[in-house]
Amino acid sequence: MSEQIRILIDYWNLQLQWNERTQKAPLDWTKLPSLLVEEAGKISGLGACEYQGTKLYASVDKTSSDGRKLTTWLVSFIDRLPGVNVEIREREPKPFEIHCRECKTLITTCPNCNRPLRKAVEKGVDTAIVTDLFSLAWAKAYTTAVLVSSDSDFVPAVKNLQEKGLKIINATWSGLGLQLARTCWASLVIDAFIPRLTR
Repeated sequence: MSEQIRILIDYWNLQLQWNERTQKAPLDWTKLPSLLVEEAGKISGLGACEYQGTKLYASVDKTSSDGRKLTTWLVSFIDRLPGVNVEIREREPKPFEIHCRECKTLITTCPNCNRPLRKAVEKGVDTAIVTDLFSLAWAKAYTTAVLVSSDSDFVPAVKNLQEKGLKIINATWSGLGLQLARTCWASLVIDAFIPRLTR
């Protein structure tokens, strides 16, 4: 019987490292799912693989022009790729303060434009990924999940799912996410695929 593979992608965890390691070369998102399924199939003991779909999780600050552009791209391009679904979580702008260590001054407004400092806080992406890992497992929608993230927050969920006989393969970056990679059944190093994924 073939392995039923689901891919779950933490968008910012992937994209920020991609930008840093490739000097912002364009990532060919159309190739990513099939490459991950192909590479998962090469892992010893996995056998034949059947692709069951990809879910991408992104947080977006919709109050900014960049956030609105990203939302448009995610919805009009990524979400329309075969087998790919996007879940967008809205970032919540929160007041932001900076304390000067030297003079102990509290800075709450921009010294240039006088606007209040704000920071858009990511909300709910990790929770959404964990929820889907469990709900899809409950629905028997995968036997193997490829989790694209370096975040150690996923370790408890991965341990629990693997105790129930499911396999989680971690796709991560060289030098990052070692705890998650060690916990998972197997891991893939994304750095090795940069030439194949660069558009």
